[in-house]
Amino acid sequence: MKRASLSPGDYVYFKSRVPLHKISVGAKQWRYYDFGPKDVPPLICIPGIAGTADVFYKQIMFLSMKGYRVISIDIPCIWNHHEWIHAFEKFLDAINVHHVHLYGTSLGGFLSQLFAQHRPRRVKSLVLSNTFLDTHKFSAAMPWSSVVSWSPSFLLKRYILSGIHDGPHEPFIADSVDFVVGQVETLSRDDLASRLTLNANAVAVGALFLSDSFITIMDTNDYCAIPQQLKDQVSERYSGARRAILKTGGDFPFLSRPDEVNLHLQLHLMRVGVEAKLDLVQSTSKDGTAGSSSGDEKKGDKRFDNPADDNGNTGHDGTSHQPDESSGSGSSAFDEHLLSNAKLHVFVALHTVLISMQASSSIMPFMQQNCIAINVQ
Repeated sequence: MKRASLSPGDYVYFKSRVPLHKISVGAKQWRYYDFGPKDVPPLICIPGIAGTADVFYKQIMFLSMKGYRVISIDIPCIWNHHEWIHAFEKFLDAINVHHVHLYGTSLGGFLSQLFAQHRPRRVKSLVLSNTFLDTHKFSAAMPWSSVVSWSPSFLLKRYILSGIHDGPHEPFIADSVDFVVGQVETLSRDDLASRLTLNANAVAVGALFLSDSFITIMDTNDYCAIPQQLKDQVSERYSGARRAILKTGGDFPFLSRPDEVNLHLQLHLMRVGVEAKLDLVQSTSKDGTAGSSSGDEKKGDKRFDNPADDNGNTGHDGTSHQPDESSGSGSSAFDEHLLSNAKLHVFVALHTVLISMQASSSIMPFMQQNCIAINVQ
């Protein structure tokens, strides 16, 4: 398989523009990206067993340029679900973020629900993708979970990768698999063992205080490592949630179908009341930073670096984002963002009208497909 550095798209560009943050909170080491206007409530992306913070790079680049703040995390070495709840809360406190919107895939979606259940005041909305409500099925399928912490790294990697569909893929799905395989190679034995332990501990998500109207379920309709029965249970539990079904995309639609995923994420954030700060979005600078500051920062305003800000970034790694020195393409890029945003509002209006008219199943996919097409240009 291809190496991660040769994966398609703009990953190399992303790495050159978006700084990686590392922070120690107690005994936990957190690795994460934090990009976009700092006074916007963040969307926090939580990956599955095989994922890292890097797998959401397409969402970080797209949404930050739309005026949203995106934080993508690695799951640190955490061995039980109570530990996860406390560790994640301490992480949010450390980066001075109080209210969050969570986007979780697979194991990340399960952990997102657990956190929303036990810390309801902090979670404002959920986007759940190819995930599940309880781990009993995985626990039964992994009788050797009690010795997983003693297992060698190569065995853990083989077990994780065996869950990824192995067969003929269309090019974008094949590339997404190659990228994730490259990310798995970067994980330590403890990383792998702790994630498998979280996935195998028999725990179920309880009732959420969060209304279904603040939940979006985004599943792929072709195949993935999560059995369809478990995904159906999620849909039944949150019957009032918005459905965003992708016809194809495999296990990693955020990489293989980024245009559709990004659109659904943007629609979700708009629907739950997150206001994008498009006026704070700057054109990409030549020194390798972007989308993290505003015109106020150019005038010396320090409010985005103020630790007292509810959604501020403490900047533990000492990395600062420098504003662009202005370029000829700045106004053109801004106009494109305005046009794209206008198209999105048209989509939302059409979507609302169709729902109110109880549009037929043959009309709705057609409208969604065409609205997606005009917005991803």
